[in-house]
Amino acid sequence: MVTQVDVNQLVTACERGEVVIDVREPFEFAAGHVPCARHIPMHRVPLRLAEIPADRSVYVVCASGNRSWQVCQYLERQGIAAFNVSGGTSAWQAAGLPIKQGAAA
Repeated sequence: MVTQVDVNQLVTACERGEVVIDVREPFEFAAGHVPCARHIPMHRVPLRLAEIPADRSVYVVCASGNRSWQVCQYLERQGIAAFNVSGGTSAWQAAGLPIKQGAAA
C-alpha cells in the first residue's frame, strides 16, 4: 500500500535533505518544480533505478499525485520505501510554496 504525504510533509523532507523525485515530463519540470526535487521522468524510472537509493525514504511528486502513485508502487516492489505526495506540484503551488524553473541539470 502506497503511503500518502502532503506538501507540508514534503517541505520537512526537503529541509532534511531527503530524496525527492519529480516524475513529470521534462517540459513540466522546466515550467516549475519543487526546488529540492531531482528529475527522473516516469518512463525512465526503471532505467535509472540505480540512481534511487534503496536505503533511504524517497518522496515522489508529479503534477497531481497520480503518476507519482504509480511510481511509488513500482519502487515499493523494488524494495524502496516510497511516499506519494498527494496533490503533487499543483498542491505545492496552491500552498504558496516556492518553485524553481528550468530544466534539470
